[in-house]
Amino acid sequence: MSQTAIAVKRVFICGSALRGQPDNSNLGDAKFIREAKTRPIYRLHSAENGWHPAIYEVVTSGVSIPGEVYELTSDQFEQLAGGEPPHMYPSDVVLDDGEVLTAFFYPQELVEKYQWEDISDRGGWAAYKASAGPN
Repeated sequence: MSQTAIAVKRVFICGSALRGQPDNSNLGDAKFIREAKTRPIYRLHSAENGWHPAIYEVVTSGVSIPGEVYELTSDQFEQLAGGEPPHMYPSDVVLDDGEVLTAFFYPQELVEKYQWEDISDRGGWAAYKASAGPN
């Protein structure tokens, strides 16, 4: 009997699937690895009036976004991706230690079009949601 290695992918989570947030169950039994922060080259907005986060890369005025690293199988990743809001897409994200993972980004042009609140300096998604009170 041969063993087949299961492909895994490390994913950076910085929104509603964080531990303690309402969509954490979307990660299923994905393995939590550690807390982490991005390099300061991103902005974070509250999209759809607080429904979900919107992160995108910028050339100037970026901040370090706090989040968590998880290890997901291909099936877990596909399930997570299938549950993401419209317009979100997987892309490379660079952590402050230089590790490159996958994260779910949101098109900057849509954030600007709808003028969603910039929460980049609010301590991350979980801190923002805690300060905003119940929705």
